[in-house]
Amino acid sequence: MRARRRKFWGWGYEDGGPTPEQEHGITKALAERFGGPLELVAPPRVDEIELRPPRVAIPEALAPVLSHDPADRLAHTYGKSYRDVIRALRRCFDPAPDLVAFPADEGDVAALLDWASEARIAVIPYGGGSSVVGGVEPDVGEGYAGTLSMDLRQLDRVLEIDRVSRAARIQAGVYGPALEDQLRPHGLTLRHYPQSFEFSTLGGWIATRSGGHYATLYTHIEEFVESLRVLTPTGVLESRRLPGSGAGPDPNRLFAGSEGALGIITEAWMRLQDRPRFRASAALRFPGPDGFAQGTEAVRALAQSGLFPSNCRLLDAQEAATSGAGDGDVAILLIGFESADHPLDAWIARAVELARDAGGELPDGEPRLSAGAGAGAGEGARTGAAGAWRSAFLNAPYLRDLLARASVVSETFETAVPWDRFAAFDAGVRQAVGEALRELCGAGTVSCRFTHVYPDGPAPYYTVLAPGRRGGELEQWDAIKAAAADAIERLGGTITHHHSVGRDHRPWYDRERPDGFARALVAAKRALDPAGVLNPGVLLPPQPGR
Repeated sequence: MRARRRKFWGWGYEDGGPTPEQEHGITKALAERFGGPLELVAPPRVDEIELRPPRVAIPEALAPVLSHDPADRLAHTYGKSYRDVIRALRRCFDPAPDLVAFPADEGDVAALLDWASEARIAVIPYGGGSSVVGGVEPDVGEGYAGTLSMDLRQLDRVLEIDRVSRAARIQAGVYGPALEDQLRPHGLTLRHYPQSFEFSTLGGWIATRSGGHYATLYTHIEEFVESLRVLTPTGVLESRRLPGSGAGPDPNRLFAGSEGALGIITEAWMRLQDRPRFRASAALRFPGPDGFAQGTEAVRALAQSGLFPSNCRLLDAQEAATSGAGDGDVAILLIGFESADHPLDAWIARAVELARDAGGELPDGEPRLSAGAGAGAGEGARTGAAGAWRSAFLNAPYLRDLLARASVVSETFETAVPWDRFAAFDAGVRQAVGEALRELCGAGTVSCRFTHVYPDGPAPYYTVLAPGRRGGELEQWDAIKAAAADAIERLGGTITHHHSVGRDHRPWYDRERPDGFARALVAAKRALDPAGVLNPGVLLPPQPGR
C-alpha cells in the first residue's frame, strides 16, 4: 500500500481535510458571513518552488543521515501556524534549511552536534513540525554558516517497560499514535492527547511543555516525566529515575520547555497509566447573555471541588456555534471522567450538581456512562454537543488551511490567569482584539473556550476569524497578534499556556520572564551550547559563540 503523504505547506495529510464539496460549502458560508465572494488559492507544488542552493556541503562521514533534497528542505521550513501557511501559499520558502538530518541513533545525533558546533551551523531540533509559534523555523539571523533541521523520527521505539512502576523508557522521536500502539499490548497508556497528537512526538511535547487531554490535574507533559536523557554539544545529561526528589532544582524541568535551545532530548522515562475502562460525560447548557459568566462559575466550582474531571471545557456561545455544539445563544460546558479502576456515577453526578447550581441545564436528562476496554484520543461522548465539538476540534487545523487559502484571517491564542482577575481580563482582551479587527479587517469575531482549568484559575483559549485582504494577510495577522499579546501582557496573563514561546512569542516572553532568571538562562545556554548553535532565536536572541 502507498503511504499517505503529509503536506509540506500545511496541516496533515494531502488527502485529509474537507472534500471539494465541503470546501465549497464552507467558503460560501464564510462569504455570507464576511461579505464575498471568496476565492481559494491553489496549494503549492514542490516542483514550482525554487530554493537557494545549500550553503554548506555534506561531510562524507555524515552523508548517510543528511539530505539536501528539495522536498525534505521544504517540509522542514515552517511549522503549522497561520503565518506559516500564508507564506507557503505565496511560494515563499526563503528560510528553508540548508540540510535536513535523519539520525538513526544517539551516535548520529552526537556526531551531527560536533560537526555543527565546529562549523557554526545552526541546529533546529524537529519532532513533528507542528509548532504554531515559529519554533522549528530556521530563521537564525547572521553569524551562522548555514542551518540544519534535525528530524528525530527514526528514534521511535519504546525501549523498556516497568509494568510494576507503570513507567516506560521511550525514544523522543516517536509520534503519538505509534507510542500508544506500542503501549496498548501492555494495558498501559501515556494518556497525553494534544490537538497535534497524530503529527507530534514525545520529545516535541516535552521540549514545548505540551498541554494534553486532561483538563485538570494532569495538564502538562512534564508532570509525566520521570527522567530525561539529553544530548548537548558539551556531552550527555541524564537525570536519575525517581518518583520524586527534593534534591535541589529539578534537572528535568530545565529541559521541559527549553524548545531545543539547551539540548536535544533523545529518551525519557515516562509515568504511565492503566488504560481507562469506565467513562462518564455530560454536556450542559448555559443560556442567555450571562451564560458564559455562569459557566465560568460552574467551572471554578468544579476545579476547586477535588473531583478532577478529565474533560472540563467551557465554550462561549460563539465558540459553541462555530463548532456545531450550540445555536449561538448558549454557552456549553463539556464534562468528562475516566478511570481504569471504578465506575464514575458518583463523580459525574456531583459535577452535574455543581454545574446546575451555577445555572446549567442538562437537556438529555442524565449523564452518559460507559464501560469498556477501548481507548483512543479524546474518549468520551461522541454524539450531541460533545461529539460535535470533538469533531470540530480534531478537524480545526485542516479548516485553518482552507481559511488561509480563502484569505480569511485566522488566529488562536491561549493564556492563563487567576480566577479573581478573569472577568476583567476577558473583557480587556476581547475589547483590544475587537478594536484591532474593526480597524484592520472591518469585521471579525473573537470567541473563547477553556482548555484547562486549575483550582486558582482557567486557561482561556481565544479564536479569531476575520475577512482578510488578499496579499495583506500577514500584515493583518501580525497586527492582530500584537494587539492580543499586548493585552495579555498588560492584563497579567501568561503569553502562552501550552503553545510554547518559539520566535513569535519571544518579545512578550522577554517581558514576562524575571530578569534574574533571564541571566541564569543565558548562563545555562553558554554552559551547554558554547557555540550557540541550538535553535537560535527561541527563548533567547541568537548568540553565536566562538
